[in-house]
Amino acid sequence: MTMQSKAPLYRLKEIADILRSEGGCPWDREQTFSSLKQYLIEESYEVYDAIDSGDMANLREELGDLLYQVYAHSRIAEETGAFSVDDVADGICDKLIRRHPHVFGSEEITDSKGVKIRWENIKKSEKAKRESILDGVPRHLPALTRAYRIQEKVSHVGFDWERIDDAVAKLDEEVHEFKEAVKHESQERIAEEAGDILFSMVNVLRFKGVDPEDALRATTDKFMKRFKYIERECASSGKVMHDMSLAQLDELWEKAKTEL
Repeated sequence: MTMQSKAPLYRLKEIADILRSEGGCPWDREQTFSSLKQYLIEESYEVYDAIDSGDMANLREELGDLLYQVYAHSRIAEETGAFSVDDVADGICDKLIRRHPHVFGSEEITDSKGVKIRWENIKKSEKAKRESILDGVPRHLPALTRAYRIQEKVSHVGFDWERIDDAVAKLDEEVHEFKEAVKHESQERIAEEAGDILFSMVNVLRFKGVDPEDALRATTDKFMKRFKYIERECASSGKVMHDMSLAQLDELWEKAKTEL
């Protein structure tokens, strides 16, 4: 049987094994868990971009790159006798079955909120060594996503505002404190109050089911499109942005808002 004719996942495992073998690739053989971390993050974000673009061919390719990272890390672990990619697959299969007792067992859960609560309770029982339900939230998540996940987790145990109006009122309170800090306080105090605003804003967005990373990313993209429009307008008219007044640039900005 040729490598080409083998089942795709087996073929990928075999390729990962060969690349790490004695006669394999020098670069691949040098890699460690730590050295591959950056590629794992990069590939994850490339999947994210492919999803946003709606390009299915690109998404398929990027998911393949991410899948290879799983195999590469598993291969390194297997060399030390820690675990194999089969162990990884068995582990996630067992976890999914355990955490869906309403599908694979006899429990009855009728809505997604109940599913989330049950998931967290099962997860907590599995992670008995953890002192808090928040211990499983990775510290290196993007800050807005981390805030969202923490707020989501504590809401599952009842630590939450009853109404979105309460969350908005808290945001207003934090904005007021930030304004006062800008007038009178140190840079450290300003940073603290700014963090409180961001955390409170994430909470409001969570109530409405809006992902804060998506919201900020969309606004940043919008800003970039409008600024590039100004650059093009300046270039086509032979003007240099540095030589233009703020009023002139603002006029172009307003024009960009209407045309884009």
